[in-house]
Amino acid sequence: MDFVAELEAKAAKAGKTIVLCEGEDKRVVEAASKIVKEGIAKIILIGSDEDIKKSGSNADLSGVTVVDPAKDPNADKYAELLFKAREGKINKKTGAPEYADVAAAKAAILKDHTMYGALILKAGDADGFVSGACHSTANTLRPGLQVIKTAPGIKTVSSSFILVAPKGGNPYIKEGIALFGDCAINIEPTAEEMADIAVATADTAKKIAGIEPRVAMLSFSTKGSGNDKKFTDSVTKVQEATKLAQEKAPELALDGEFQFDASVAPEVGELKAPGSKVAGHANVFIFPNINAGNIGYKICQRMGGWMAIGPVCQGFAKPLNDLSRGCNVDDIVATVAVTALQA
Repeated sequence: MDFVAELEAKAAKAGKTIVLCEGEDKRVVEAASKIVKEGIAKIILIGSDEDIKKSGSNADLSGVTVVDPAKDPNADKYAELLFKAREGKINKKTGAPEYADVAAAKAAILKDHTMYGALILKAGDADGFVSGACHSTANTLRPGLQVIKTAPGIKTVSSSFILVAPKGGNPYIKEGIALFGDCAINIEPTAEEMADIAVATADTAKKIAGIEPRVAMLSFSTKGSGNDKKFTDSVTKVQEATKLAQEKAPELALDGEFQFDASVAPEVGELKAPGSKVAGHANVFIFPNINAGNIGYKICQRMGGWMAIGPVCQGFAKPLNDLSRGCNVDDIVATVAVTALQA
């Protein structure tokens, strides 16, 4: 059984309910049908009959719970939840309260299906949330930050991609599974945020991907070989992040700063970082900023043939995940399986 099939089988045993917010997207509609037919999870699909028809999909939705917010008897309950969660918050553009009353909150959620899905999750009527096939990451995560919020003790919401090697495997990643973080949320993380991302991504590697994490903190420098103090001083940031992450999770196999080849190729790791337990053997890769991370995972996906599952969001109080707008049906199915396993 391949890795994705294993994920889906584990999710099926979990029996969770996941809300998909984009009934207007053909890929999402077809994924909803497939997920229910294969027993991977129960699905709540948000959208009107007209939305689903316009998507162009003829998928069989028997077994899928379709929720049209305009007709949903729970809309008042969700509006009340939103109003309470945001009471006292001021709209920065207008200077007025975000929602004057519950009626205003209801009017807003009837137009915003992503927020509606987050409120279904907040209310406990679903175990997880997946969106982003046709909405930006900001539009997908904003409801999470506003109503789901972060888990206790967590400061940094972040993301990782689970990358699955193509058929035939990879000579450097023996498990055939690697994790990249953060490629989707934190644009220019501080050293402390980068350390949080490292610890969270290692946790995802262990709990969701089922691998023992060996974490490399990436840079264009290996153990002080590079210096960019005249510019952004990113090397020092990665060095500080490495130290902080080691303090936060001393049990982790984590080291840096490394160039990518030093982190993954044994012959380079031994040469550039002799004595490191991670150099040359990493399977979890933490990037210094979103530029490097996003470019890196897309090169891996498009030129290397790796499957990218995610972004898997880390740090929310309840499972909430964002899709890449370039996703296909299988990507959505896999992300739903991951979300079910986070619940």
